[in-house]
Amino acid sequence: MFNSRTGLRTGRLRELTLLGAVASIALASAATAAERAVVDSSVVGEQAVEFNVYLPLRDRDGAEALLKQLHDPSSASYHQWLTPAQFKERFGPPESTLNAITRELQAHGLEVTAVHTHSLHVSGTAHGVQSAFGAPLVMAHFASGRQVMTAASALKLTPSLQAAGGVIADFSGNIRMQATSRRVDQSQPQNRESSTGGYWFDDLKQAYSFPSFKKLTGKGVVIGILMEGNFNQPDMTAYFGHELLPSPVIHTVNIAGGAPFSPGNSFETHLDIQQSGGMAPNAHIILYNLPDLQDSNILSGLTTIIEDDVADVVNMSFSGPEAGYTAAYNGGTDFTGILNIYDDFFMEGNTLGITFVASSGDWGGLDVPAAACFSASPPKPVCGAMQAGIGSPASSPHVTAVGGTNLITTFNPKKPNDLNSAYVGENADDDPLDSDIFFGTTASGAVWGSGGGISLIYPKPSYQNLVSQANLPKAAKKFRTIPDLSLQMGGCPGGTLFFDLNGECPPDRSFVWEIIGGKQEGVIGTSASSPEFVGLLALKIQSAGGRLGNENFEIYALAAAQANGSGNTVFRSEIQGNNGVFKSTIKGGYNLVIGNGTLLGADFVSGPGLAVAGKPQTPSNP
Repeated sequence: MFNSRTGLRTGRLRELTLLGAVASIALASAATAAERAVVDSSVVGEQAVEFNVYLPLRDRDGAEALLKQLHDPSSASYHQWLTPAQFKERFGPPESTLNAITRELQAHGLEVTAVHTHSLHVSGTAHGVQSAFGAPLVMAHFASGRQVMTAASALKLTPSLQAAGGVIADFSGNIRMQATSRRVDQSQPQNRESSTGGYWFDDLKQAYSFPSFKKLTGKGVVIGILMEGNFNQPDMTAYFGHELLPSPVIHTVNIAGGAPFSPGNSFETHLDIQQSGGMAPNAHIILYNLPDLQDSNILSGLTTIIEDDVADVVNMSFSGPEAGYTAAYNGGTDFTGILNIYDDFFMEGNTLGITFVASSGDWGGLDVPAAACFSASPPKPVCGAMQAGIGSPASSPHVTAVGGTNLITTFNPKKPNDLNSAYVGENADDDPLDSDIFFGTTASGAVWGSGGGISLIYPKPSYQNLVSQANLPKAAKKFRTIPDLSLQMGGCPGGTLFFDLNGECPPDRSFVWEIIGGKQEGVIGTSASSPEFVGLLALKIQSAGGRLGNENFEIYALAAAQANGSGNTVFRSEIQGNNGVFKSTIKGGYNLVIGNGTLLGADFVSGPGLAVAGKPQTPSNP
């Protein structure tokens, strides 16, 4: 693994190999949309096969109780993080369950080759899989050309697996997750020439009052980036060099072989690294490079992250609608067990002190088309309306969900060399779209905006009850809601109705810059706001001298203290906006568009008194 102090390899980081994924729908834009693998041929019975069987935690209530103690400053267990081995011993599946499943699989010629806290790694043949689960395997491919092995019908779990609540994420050929970013029209004005972007990282650090570089740099902290596609070092050198900084130290850990760098495939990877690294330039960044965003590969990446226990904070700039895992979207088969397995991983990571952060999505409060839009013969000309909901992994109570706004900063056209980016204001306005740009269907009513709403899956965590529920609908008082907070995400993507009306973006729509393939590209999305916050958390970890775990406990405690007159102003919540379903207002308070609000970074890290970043390219904000 990597030594977090020296940044050097001290051993080989393990890779897990998974074949296949979950699949459902073929869509128009393969770069960003969910995708179904196209079947090519049957699989010979003796074809070698490897896959994972995931099992729920033992004594989940006990793990939740432990988490509360680990995050309670008055508890003797406060921040006494576990090791992966300690967590496995306390909360991993019972030996009797593992033995029963192992014997059952052996009866079909399948061998358990490794046991993890959350899973069994299994090898065998295609015939063995068909014998055990009643489904023949076929070869298929995604638009990228990547070959996968999928099941020709739904898997039927063996009795012991069914009794244990087991989940198999392999063999169903579907990519439900997608990156949450978009390129924007580069004819938009550049910051230092306008008040709304494009922003470089140091512009954002000034606007959001991040800690001064003279005080905190992220040194000694390891940021994990879980994403598809490798990075290109010359682009990193160019990006950070533009603001007169050297590139951070970046390493790649390939998961299931990973994916090579390409300007198309690595767009999100570059955004995540450049935004998080810009906020914490001296942090060590590890890219956990996935071959694609199949659930099986994401779960494999999480296994590596947790068992290696190197990353202190992990960014996930991807999202898939919770509803997409329900039976209504999967021909009557319920896949929500996969969401519960995700949550088990995040829970374990929190007990180790790892903080997980995810983008809340760019579809506002309307995160999935109607189920009829994915039928074999969808209704015409409109298949249905976009439906209210939220996406995973941001919906997990053990993940911090980051929404977004449009940022407005100081601008003086008479002084073109003035880099001042002081905060002026924000809005969280949505952009109505002329079509479903997310899934490629004919659904009506799609919007671009800060992802937010109410979970279908997860009960409301206790920390959310610390803030007022006055701005929330009744259903939100029983279930997890997102986002938890927000930062700059930007707006006005291609496909917005504003372009149809006058060919221009509305006023006050912001964006950030990234460099990829030697080109400077404008970017919008909560894929920008999420790594922005991850970089700030790296500064907070450095300041605290150790890991933070589930930062939502602290976020809501700070918001509650501010509402009760603590004098530590951490959040700007008086921001007007709309995400197509819910509203935020200048009255402030927690809402389902921007969460607790956007941040004053230094106050969030350590309270009033910490020096803040000044103008870009100065000693406090290089």
